[in-house]
Amino acid sequence: MNTLLKKTVGRICPTYAIFPLVGSFVVETLVYEVSKLLEKGRYHYDFTTSFDRAVPVIPWFSFIYFGCYIFWVLNFILLTRVSKEHLYRMLFAVYLSYMINAIIFIAMPTTNIRPEVTGNSISEQVLRFIYWSDTAENLFPSIHCSVSWFCYIGIRRKKQIPKAYRIFSMLFALVVVVSTQVTKQHYFVDAIGGIALAEICCLISYKTKLYQPFQRFFEKLNTRCGLD
Repeated sequence: MNTLLKKTVGRICPTYAIFPLVGSFVVETLVYEVSKLLEKGRYHYDFTTSFDRAVPVIPWFSFIYFGCYIFWVLNFILLTRVSKEHLYRMLFAVYLSYMINAIIFIAMPTTNIRPEVTGNSISEQVLRFIYWSDTAENLFPSIHCSVSWFCYIGIRRKKQIPKAYRIFSMLFALVVVVSTQVTKQHYFVDAIGGIALAEICCLISYKTKLYQPFQRFFEKLNTRCGLD
């Protein structure tokens, strides 16, 4: 089974990266959903500003808001093309950001008031689905913005990745940030908080050796499962 896995998944990324990569998306989901349960019935802060109220709703950006998940998967896989140490440092920063997100979400629940979507175009229907499936909670800092920015930070100045794609990643990450604003999923302070959180967590990971226990944990798990 492990041999088959190495031959199939191994063509996309090293098998040692499977657990930490998949785990990052599992932890993100758990942090987002479990914190919502812990916030039920509590007061939620609204950081809406006059600037936010002036930003128009642009429904077709809902495709960008959804499409970023593909961007996340591709760029997280690209982390494995740089080096093993880089992968673990970056993923430690990502996991660290989730832990900080959880603390902030629970300590300071946030919300906003979303506009009513009345049209029936495809983009408006998609936006209506986003509002239905993703309630107005856990807004600050924006995980959408922080993870998208991690996707850029992870390959920033990395010569193993073509320069054209590095530039694309920066621009697409910024477009995702814009999408969070014009779909009214997040407000300005949420976006700034998400980007700042990504930069701070990466700084901690690269200026310390805190990532090493994190790496050892997954290396032991990989050894037990025959994926090292």
